Amino acid sequence: MLPSNFFIDIERYRTMKPTTDQNNSLNHAFKAIHDDEVPWEDGLDNNLLTLPPGIQVKVFAKDDAMKRVDMKVRFPPGYVEPEHSHKSWHSIVVLKGRMCVAGKDLRPGDYVFGWDKLHGPYEYPDGCEVFVVFMGEGTQHQWSEEKHGEHVKIWKPETKEGKVNI
Repeated sequence: MLPSNFFIDIERYRTMKPTTDQNNSLNHAFKAIHDDEVPWEDGLDNNLLTLPPGIQVKVFAKDDAMKRVDMKVRFPPGYVEPEHSHKSWHSIVVLKGRMCVAGKDLRPGDYVFGWDKLHGPYEYPDGCEVFVVFMGEGTQHQWSEEKHGEHVKIWKPETKEGKVNI
C-alpha cells in the first residue's frame, strides 16, 4: 500500500524530453547507437584492457561517475586471454564465434560473469566477438606473462579460419 502523501505527476513524465546537455559530466542522456557509428580500435591503443596484442575494441559508453564501460571486444582465432583479475566485475555476452572458459564451450547468446577475483584463461579457438559491461574501479587486466606463456590450449578450432591460425 502506498503512503497517503504518495503522488506521481504522470503528465510531467509523459512530456519529459531526454537531456542532451553535453556539459553535464554525468551525461545520463538516452543513447541509441548504430554499431557502425563506433570504429574498431586496436586494443592496445586505448589502455582499457591491457591484454596481450591482437584484440580490437569498440567503446560504446564510458561513465567515470558510474565507473562503467560498455564495449565490444573482438578476439582473433587462436587467441588466449590469460588468467587475470581486474578491479571491477564484468558481464559478457558472446555475439559471434566461440569463447571457451571454465570447461564450457560458449556460443552466441551465452553469458559469462566475472568478479574482481582471479579468473580465466579464456580461449577463442575460432575467434570471437563479445559485448562486455565493466562496473568498478578499473578495466585494466593484471596477469602473469610467464604463466600465460606456459598455458597449453585445451580447445580445438572448428572453423577453417580458426584452423589456419593455430
